[in-house]
Amino acid sequence: MTPQDAAQAEKILRDFITENPRIVLDAPDVMRALLASHDETLGQNIVDLRSVAMRRLEAQLGRLEETNRSVIAAAYDNLAGTQQIHRALLKIMEPTDFGGFLSMIGTEMVDILRIDYACLILETQNQSPDPNLAPLGHVVKPAPSGFVADYLSQNLAAKVTLRRVTEPKVFVYLEAMGPMGSEACLQLDFGAGTLPGLLILAAKDAEQFSPAQGTDLLTFFATIFERALRRWLA
Repeated sequence: MTPQDAAQAEKILRDFITENPRIVLDAPDVMRALLASHDETLGQNIVDLRSVAMRRLEAQLGRLEETNRSVIAAAYDNLAGTQQIHRALLKIMEPTDFGGFLSMIGTEMVDILRIDYACLILETQNQSPDPNLAPLGHVVKPAPSGFVADYLSQNLAAKVTLRRVTEPKVFVYLEAMGPMGSEACLQLDFGAGTLPGLLILAAKDAEQFSPAQGTDLLTFFATIFERALRRWLA
């Protein structure tokens, strides 16, 4: 390329960038190259504050973009969780008999909520298992009065307890396929003069149910679940 051709190409490029500055402004690597080239012309003993400001702005922009991605990801997760709960609640309303309701807990509800295990614990006045509940399958576990408080370590203030499964009770997880890593314990209130119940949702993933997570959706789910269950226990 002749010097005349090079000068002509440089002019075309300069004019194009002047008319389309976003090409440079939207390309961080190009901006960094321009700033580095400018700093070299100043020498080692001169600091260009504009370059420092640009680098700081670039770092701030990077942090802002990361925060934005985190917020969007959290919003999508929350939306997905809400849709799961809504689907599970609709499924709760479908059974027309108690056997179908209990079967739904251990099968379809597990699939919808994307967990690995679920069981329903019902306290009874009898110290021994209630024979009337025996035909209801392994999903229902009759337990003596006081079991819920003992299992939750007296933490009865919260409707929902999220935690890791560090010392699994054989009584609760006898039918589980493999060890569970975390669980959501949903307290069930069947009204005045009745004993409480406990719906346990468990996952192999130790982080699926973490104490740091919000419990609003599961609290709503527990409230609807206990009301649906009352009609079968009445």
